[in-house]
Amino acid sequence: MTVAVAFDPAIGQQILQYARRLCARGYVHNTLGNIVVRAPHPDYPHGLAYTKHAELSLEEMALENIVITDIPTSRVLLGDRITSIGHNLSREILRLRPDIHATIHVHDDAMIAFLGSGAFTEVRMLSLDPPYVLGKPVHYVPGHVDVEADVSGVKDFIQGTNTVVLVGHGITSMGRNLSEAYHRLNTLTAEVRRNIQAELLAQSGGTTPAYRSEAELESMYRFAEAIIYPKRASEVMKEE
Repeated sequence: MTVAVAFDPAIGQQILQYARRLCARGYVHNTLGNIVVRAPHPDYPHGLAYTKHAELSLEEMALENIVITDIPTSRVLLGDRITSIGHNLSREILRLRPDIHATIHVHDDAMIAFLGSGAFTEVRMLSLDPPYVLGKPVHYVPGHVDVEADVSGVKDFIQGTNTVVLVGHGITSMGRNLSEAYHRLNTLTAEVRRNIQAELLAQSGGTTPAYRSEAELESMYRFAEAIIYPKRASEVMKEE
């Protein structure tokens, strides 16, 4: 027997709550950018995707602006409005990553300016927390590659990252839940601001920023789960 697709108001309220948080942090500028949350359904092996429809911003949205779509296809299962093209990337992430249940996509000013300056090609790590919170290295998609219009290349990198930077465009963060995706987004945008400040201060002082080494980063990524979600109170970085 087919089970009807019904709207879960708790998921809707959660999307609205995080939409307001994104707006409060200055991430939202226009109709582009979105939140997607996966919900299980017995008739859809990949689950259902809750998201905002096109033509209005996260700042303007209300519960009635949330639609439910299929994940392997763009078919709208509940609602009468289509989604933006950016939903293609989130659907493909959910299809390929069964461990991920939420994505956030925003256009962060600092990230766009930092990489658009031509002086830097990546955000390097200054502080301790980003590798632990991000869990995996950031993946950078070159500006000439549009993985929203053509998601065929997503499979080549998505298993090795939890945060995707579309150079000249924006950031897509992922999480096992919406809270984790939100924390990863905020962590990366905080680190890009630190990069900018450190580079300016180092330039004025004739010094070099103290970025963390690749060996340090590899160790941090390896112990990310134990640090963020510890199962014991001590020796969390001890090899099992």
